[in-house]
Amino acid sequence: MQLLLGIDIGTSGTKTALFDERGECFASHTADYPMSQPRNGWAEQNSEDWWNATLAGIRTLLYRSGASANAIAGIGLSGQMHGLVLLDKSGAVLRPAILWCDQRTGAECAEINRLVGEKRIIEITANPPMTGFTASKILWVQHNEPQIYAKAAHILLPKDYIRYKLTGEFATEVSDASGTQLLDVPSRAWSAEVLQKLNIDAALLPRIYESPEITGKISRETSDLTGLRAGTPVVGGAADNAAAAVAAGAVRQGAAFTTIGSSAVIYAVSDAPGVDVLGRIHGLCASVPGKWTLMSCTQGAGLSLKWLRETLNFTESYAEMDELARKIPIGSEKLLFLPYLMGERSPHPDENARGVFLGLSAIHTRAHMVRAVLEGVAFSQRECLDVFRELGTDVSNMAFTGGGAQSTLWREILADLYVCNVFTPPSAAHGAALGAALIAGAGVGVFSSVPEASDAVTQTKTAPTHPDKGRAGAYEPYFELYKSLYGALKPSFAELARL
Repeated sequence: MQLLLGIDIGTSGTKTALFDERGECFASHTADYPMSQPRNGWAEQNSEDWWNATLAGIRTLLYRSGASANAIAGIGLSGQMHGLVLLDKSGAVLRPAILWCDQRTGAECAEINRLVGEKRIIEITANPPMTGFTASKILWVQHNEPQIYAKAAHILLPKDYIRYKLTGEFATEVSDASGTQLLDVPSRAWSAEVLQKLNIDAALLPRIYESPEITGKISRETSDLTGLRAGTPVVGGAADNAAAAVAAGAVRQGAAFTTIGSSAVIYAVSDAPGVDVLGRIHGLCASVPGKWTLMSCTQGAGLSLKWLRETLNFTESYAEMDELARKIPIGSEKLLFLPYLMGERSPHPDENARGVFLGLSAIHTRAHMVRAVLEGVAFSQRECLDVFRELGTDVSNMAFTGGGAQSTLWREILADLYVCNVFTPPSAAHGAALGAALIAGAGVGVFSSVPEASDAVTQTKTAPTHPDKGRAGAYEPYFELYKSLYGALKPSFAELARL
């Protein structure tokens, strides 16, 4: 029996999991680590925390499963998108990684528009300049830490730093590279034009592969550290959502899923590059060769619920919080929440946006606030899905994955707001780690292709949650009010940022 190892370098922790070719999990391990916010709107992590978590995970898996390292046919990597990792010529990390949710680069985004052109940057990268994307972070370091940038010899994304530590190779793949704002997304190659106009040396960037291509092999040093067999192939892998799509069955035109983790994403596969000229949602390369995606991203989704739990000192579990919220009526008795705790990307790309509770009164309890957060995040997803539908991508069945999928109430709210069936795939519990492992299976020949790998684990579907016409109608006036609030508050967000 051949085994496949998936490693997902997330924002709150790294998940390492071992699977067979049917997607059955032999063992998994998650190691957590902190996120640093040195200033309001900033978000950084120590790259070595990811590596230490990966080492701990691999060692634990091999011990816990009792599996032979010789049985592991391939390794796939997944991880948080957009993070900037800078290495010197010796491979040493130069500064903490600047993360996807960091909002410091508004001025750099304006500079990208000026240097490349507002229309041209979207034509090439399928996205307007975003504070979350990597290019603006590179410019920020150029401007604010020139002594560090002068030492930079390599620019990597989070999962690709782990690839370097595992194999010694500097490589990435198209789905993650799509989020750098340096990739020609239709052509699936680094853009010489963007690099030249932003004064970024192409030699700093890693080689690009398709997701299932083999990018390197486990080094002897890593073998000694982990117990993995030296020479075990490591494939390109995929960005977290592109990997989760494989585990959720979203590998063909029109297939879609919603995932709620720290952020929330709606992801749909397309046979051709997709571009929203208004920049409300992203166009990216898929982890399936020859496919692209439309993708939205709400910055503070599960993160909002975690923030509420920690700030109000909930002793209840998330499942118990779910039950508290279930007792509160639709609309949380006139309490709305805008989930902009880390700025926003979709459908309002605005680094100045901030979280809001609207309508707080003495009647409201912690349970009302939980319900308002669940509804506010769901309202954001509906607002994004409306953009997908406007662009001609409709969805009649939506897979629901990520940590948020454990909430039956959240699933019901999404079904009612989407007005479509929402189901949780049996594979959802392992998400991106499973998707990375399946991509590895396609790369080393366990499967003939990424779609075949996905089909092997998604043939069985759980019963869907159907929309309820009455509840759907009850949500609409609250949703309409929710949609009006960003426009009304945008000047205030900007003024608050200036203070």
